[in-house]
Amino acid sequence: MVNMKAYLILEDGTVFTGSSIGSQREVVSEIVFNTSMTGYLEVLTDPSYAGQAVVMTYPLIGNYGISYMDMESQKAWPDGYIVRELSRIPSNFRSEDTIQHFLEQQDIPGICGIDTRALTKLLREKGTMNGMITTKSYGDLSEPLSRIRSYRVTGVVAATSCKKKFVLNPSDPSAEPVSVHTAERPESLRKRAGAGKRVALLDLGAKKNIAQSLIERGCQVTVYPCGTPAEEILAAYPDGIMLSNGPGDPKENEEIIRQIRKLYESDTPIFAICLGHQLMALATGADTYKLKYGHRGGNHPVKDLETGRVYISSQNHGYAVDTDSLDPRVAVPAFVNVNDGTNEGLRYVGKNIFTVQYHPEACPGPQDSGYLFDRFLKMMEVNADA
Repeated sequence: MVNMKAYLILEDGTVFTGSSIGSQREVVSEIVFNTSMTGYLEVLTDPSYAGQAVVMTYPLIGNYGISYMDMESQKAWPDGYIVRELSRIPSNFRSEDTIQHFLEQQDIPGICGIDTRALTKLLREKGTMNGMITTKSYGDLSEPLSRIRSYRVTGVVAATSCKKKFVLNPSDPSAEPVSVHTAERPESLRKRAGAGKRVALLDLGAKKNIAQSLIERGCQVTVYPCGTPAEEILAAYPDGIMLSNGPGDPKENEEIIRQIRKLYESDTPIFAICLGHQLMALATGADTYKLKYGHRGGNHPVKDLETGRVYISSQNHGYAVDTDSLDPRVAVPAFVNVNDGTNEGLRYVGKNIFTVQYHPEACPGPQDSGYLFDRFLKMMEVNADA
């Protein structure tokens, strides 16, 4: 295969030259970086990357191939993919495909052979920037730079959410583990206290493993599209409500925020992850802000402010809750990022509600915070006994 030259043009005018991988169409997107050493397929199929092109900081990507069982959704979501070196001959007994073919099949344009270390340092110093991946050589950058600088990530929650309600039961074939990592967990996990609880999952761009983590614990999960009215969810009398992860600026979702406010005002236990965490904060009067370059990777330390214990977490977000805007009568910080002090979770006062910014369902990745699903189950048990 002949390598076609490709270019990454950043909004500050910096140009990186490498080789084209995947689709050869031109794309403008927000450029973000992920520091995970494994899990590239999970990154590619995480709906939270909709509207973004991902730089992988680990230098060799694709060496264990593609196992479709490990996908976090039915398709790839990033606009583009940027790597130092792409392994074209995978070595893994589970591999079903090459990453190059996967990118082509999913129509994801990318670039390899560039200095991803230099690119990442630039994004850390200047902050997240827009960029263009193209195979076209521009002699004059004024036209592409105009398009790059005007790009905005919009409408991505509706684009990634399911289109109609559906139900997942622990006994259904469709509810079997979606990855080898969950398949290897002990059968006893399915038989914990709380089995049989009915959970409403509001799909804001949810990864499969959120529903799977509940199903493994014996819960029936009803997945609702992001635009579902709160009244419809509450009319089903769920034992608990789950607000999922998702892409984009949380403040864009004004109607969803209004509906989440109604869910907050109910007595139903609620557990929220990532975007769901941010939307619950906005729904209760707090504010959010955009981080300089976000948190994306599998080794972020978060501290439980109640116990003092530090957990290693998987994260993927570009926005954070402003703790200075919290009303302490409504919510108080529960977790903090050890690296930069940003908020990683909230506990709601007088409510059966807790939210986290990181990903306890991460797979592959650290399993330290999987206990949060058990806490949610316990919350539903206590609520049922009240």
